Amino acid sequence: MPWHTEPNTWLTTVRPTGAPQTTRVWFVLLDNTVWISTGDTSLKWRNLVTNPHVTLAFDGTDAGVITGTAELHDRALDRPDVLSAFAAKYNGWDAAADVPGWGNRVLIAVPAAAIRPA
Repeated sequence: MPWHTEPNTWLTTVRPTGAPQTTRVWFVLLDNTVWISTGDTSLKWRNLVTNPHVTLAFDGTDAGVITGTAELHDRALDRPDVLSAFAAKYNGWDAAADVPGWGNRVLIAVPAAAIRPA
């Protein structure tokens, strides 16, 4: 299965202490950008606010790694194209729906221009 059709990726962010924080997340690939939906109180979002450097690790027949700088979008509803891509990939899942305890829904964008073999 090609990496972009896999259901999950591993997102690594950097804690304020400098320690890595790795989390399995759902994602979509749209316009050569990897998009991730999360809440604005999640650890991954809080880490990215202070340090936007990330690594994404993908499985699949062409498994690979993307290292880059995340762009933070604090209003998920501003990107209906991304929300539609999530709904299509994950059986109607609403990537803009707030989840109790996670805060407001936000989006993380990581350019996928440089994927290297795992």
